[in-house]
Amino acid sequence: MKPEKVVVALRKIHETAVVHPNARIGKDVEIGPYAVIGENVVIGEGTKISAHVAIDGWTSIGKNCVIFPSASIGSEPQDLKFNGEKSYVFIGDNTKIREFATVNRATGEGEETRIGSNCLLMAYTHVAHNCIVGNHVIMSNAATLAGHVVVEDRAVIGGLAGIHQFVKIGMNAMVGGASKVVQDIPPFVIVDGHPARVSGLNNVGMARSGIGIEARSNIKKAYKILYRSGLSLAQAIETMEQELESYPEVEHFLRFLRNVERGVCRGRRDGE
Repeated sequence: MKPEKVVVALRKIHETAVVHPNARIGKDVEIGPYAVIGENVVIGEGTKISAHVAIDGWTSIGKNCVIFPSASIGSEPQDLKFNGEKSYVFIGDNTKIREFATVNRATGEGEETRIGSNCLLMAYTHVAHNCIVGNHVIMSNAATLAGHVVVEDRAVIGGLAGIHQFVKIGMNAMVGGASKVVQDIPPFVIVDGHPARVSGLNNVGMARSGIGIEARSNIKKAYKILYRSGLSLAQAIETMEQELESYPEVEHFLRFLRNVERGVCRGRRDGE
């Protein structure tokens, strides 16, 4: 019985794949031709690794993910400060990573790059060192995150968009294609342009994610206070605290603004 079980397991790993004997491969994992799996890699149950994929470093991939041909995950960061230290990549369950996408491990001993569950990283996307990407995030073709970027749940980043290092993108925000993002993007807004400017609220995204009508109404008020009142950021936050009803989404909006470090992405001016 024991030899037969081994044969069943090996049928899912192509004979040309190179899998280190110390790699931890879960049940029902499929590994395609010429894929290379490193020594410290962990792959969860039901995940499918396509041809020519390279997974290296201390990388952990969740259950039922799909990694398409020629993606590279867990390789050394493109960071001159990196000095060979032990660092990590964590990817959640049910995430799809398309062709030629790259995910680098972190800079700094014990640091991590993390991507959540149910994400879609389309072809040629790049997630740099020390990035934290939430759940249900979509990155369209050739969108790129520089180091230390934070992307909250259900954000959508358009194709060819470039996100500056240390920028934060709030939940349910949407970044237009080919945008240049150099400042923090609050939750629930749409930005577009070079450099990016806020152009409105992501009403469709909020509705699809199940945010109630009353909460959305208060988010709309928050948006007007932030972008239409002429108040400074500190004054806008104070006004919101006094005038808005308390909903989880409103509290999250306020919490995001209180923790802005690179400045808030500005709204479009008249005539733009």
